[in-house]
Amino acid sequence: MHDPAPDRPIGPAIAQGLRGRCPACGKGRLFARFLKAAPTCTACGLHLDAHQADDFPSYIVILLLGHILVPLMIEVNAAFAIPIGWQAVIWPGLAILLAVAMIQPVKGGVIAFQWSRRMAGFR
Repeated sequence: MHDPAPDRPIGPAIAQGLRGRCPACGKGRLFARFLKAAPTCTACGLHLDAHQADDFPSYIVILLLGHILVPLMIEVNAAFAIPIGWQAVIWPGLAILLAVAMIQPVKGGVIAFQWSRRMAGFR
């Protein structure tokens, strides 16, 4: 028996998705706006809006932020005597900045993962 579907390597696909590029060709843009996937790739014509990423990228970002910020907060509090008022500004502000910086690459990675595994609308 032969496999009619061509191979879709997961590593390069996710790397392209993290960079905001089409997981199939790596040339076209993955996003039309900040978190809205482009309808199709301008380079290869892949339908990018067939994904079903839903809330999964947000869950990944929350998990990563917790693993980054909690140890950082513990270490900073052990090394420095920062007043609680400053900490009430620093930590939520840093969490917001990191979440905004991480959400688009993570969503691109999730979309690329779905494409490489032929999930959702990428059959």
